Amino acid sequence: MPQQTANDVKHRMVPSPAGRVHVVEQGEGPLVLLVHGFPESWYSWRHQLPALAAAGYRAAALDVRGYGRSSKPRATDAYRMRELVADNAAVVHALGEESATIVGHDWGATIAADSALLRPDVFHAVGMLSVPYTPPGGPMPSEVFARMGGTGATEATEATGATGGEEEFYVSYFQEPGRAEAEIEPDVRGWLAGFYAALSADTMPAAGSPDPHFVARGGKLRDRFPTGGLPAWLTEADLDVYAAEFERTGLTGALNRYRNMDRDWADLTPFNGAPITQPSLFIGGALDASTTWLAAAIEAFPTTLPGLSSSHILENCGHWLQQENPEETNHLLTTWLSTLPKP
Repeated sequence: MPQQTANDVKHRMVPSPAGRVHVVEQGEGPLVLLVHGFPESWYSWRHQLPALAAAGYRAAALDVRGYGRSSKPRATDAYRMRELVADNAAVVHALGEESATIVGHDWGATIAADSALLRPDVFHAVGMLSVPYTPPGGPMPSEVFARMGGTGATEATEATGATGGEEEFYVSYFQEPGRAEAEIEPDVRGWLAGFYAALSADTMPAAGSPDPHFVARGGKLRDRFPTGGLPAWLTEADLDVYAAEFERTGLTGALNRYRNMDRDWADLTPFNGAPITQPSLFIGGALDASTTWLAAAIEAFPTTLPGLSSSHILENCGHWLQQENPEETNHLLTTWLSTLPKP
């Protein structure tokens, strides 16, 4: 098979319920849709696009609505999960396909999982990186997150060293419109650098340090970011790419994902407790809070993901695993894809 190069990457805009979605493609073959998380873009998949293309797949990394060159609806509720699932299905059809494998990281993992759950007619397999699948249902999310930093210790605050009443969980912090924007906007590049470093294996705060997932009352999230250099996976040029996008678009579209979690909880009520039955894959980082805090979700995979093909925890890896350890991630992805029935 011919060697894929950066020159083979194609940028295109396709119509969607959001208006337009920016998609970056490489390769030919069965379609693999790649969905990024917060605060990232299609660029998060820069190492996977050529690897998947070389393995015989048509890899397509999109900018989620609110990010990059994709449309940015003004209404906060335009960023609810069912709208993002509709965007993903529209992208598949706009690319001339009837179905695809969908793979997501961070928020993208949840978007990918819910795409498979809501549209099994379009998404015949799903890969989740960093964030394991948890079926819809349970308590209202905003109430859960408020308790994680509110009055009285909980299992989560005890596990993370947070002190009830003195700290606020980052999700609650992000949910208040304008609040995180006011922290980030004066120095987008510096904030991104700190956020990426805080969740990377080689630069995250040492054990026993104040947890960067929590905000001290009256403080800012960045107060707990590391102050050293960039993580090894992130070059100055990479950071420039991310910063330029968010300096142009602002952060509101990205943060609106957090502001719809209670709406999603209500919207997905018909799917409460539902498993994902399609072939699935999970990859997590051993040093990622998304993996350690949600260990019970991983243990429940035999019930929640009965089609699970394989589950992997990458040692010495943090949250940004497909960028921190692209070689192993690519190997696991292509190996799993090779086991799927051809569409």
